[in-house]
Amino acid sequence: MAEKFIDINGIKIFTRITGAGTPFLILPGWGGSADSWLKVQEMLSKRFRVFVLDLPGFGRSALPPRPWDVQDYLEFVLDFLQSCEIKQGYLLGHSFGGRISIKLSAQFPGLVKKLILVDSAGAPAAKRNFPKKILSSIASFISIFSFLPGFQLFRRFFYRFIIRSTDYLKVMGVMKETFLKVISEDLALYLEKIQTRTLIVWGERDKITPVRNGHFIKTRIKDSEMVILPCSHNPHLEIPGILSEKILEFLNKNGEQNYQ
Repeated sequence: MAEKFIDINGIKIFTRITGAGTPFLILPGWGGSADSWLKVQEMLSKRFRVFVLDLPGFGRSALPPRPWDVQDYLEFVLDFLQSCEIKQGYLLGHSFGGRISIKLSAQFPGLVKKLILVDSAGAPAAKRNFPKKILSSIASFISIFSFLPGFQLFRRFFYRFIIRSTDYLKVMGVMKETFLKVISEDLALYLEKIQTRTLIVWGERDKITPVRNGHFIKTRIKDSEMVILPCSHNPHLEIPGILSEKILEFLNKNGEQNYQ
């Protein structure tokens, strides 16, 4: 197992690499890190060369130089693949990492042998009363009134019950605007462009990205199948063995017999 920092366009990035064989890249969710995928990485590394990285702004990696959107993270992943001399491999995206994986697979299908989406964000099954893009604009506006008494209480209420996310409250600096940029983009239109064989994995008790979102994604990706697991939003932490088993079963029955 190799743990190292690499420089991607001036950004110091932490990555963990283990195993041998076909490259397998794991993109963690918002606030996640390579450490949270250690058990799954160990299991998959018996068959593949598994790369897990801390995305810019998370874990041990440096912050992005400015507020990023999903496209910026996609381009970062492309640069990471190039730096590691990966021309094609398997791609797994969890939650926020799923956003990047959806867009990457739609725009650069030749890079992805098989796609695995785990409790992915980015493609809600039903829109709320206000698009998130509008909510993000409102969020920027209400920050003007931060000097008023009771602002912090109102702010927490707004993100917990209106946007229904506390992630914004946990980040600081450049990552605040990055969060708003990321959640404002609905990636549903990209799903129909994905031609790669796809496994959709979802926790039946997921309250962050409800299972209905997984069913919606399945209807939009033509060549896909779905597995529902007895867990919530983080199967890699709750049931890493079962998650790894389902991934290997999917690859095995879809013609990936040549494991190293």
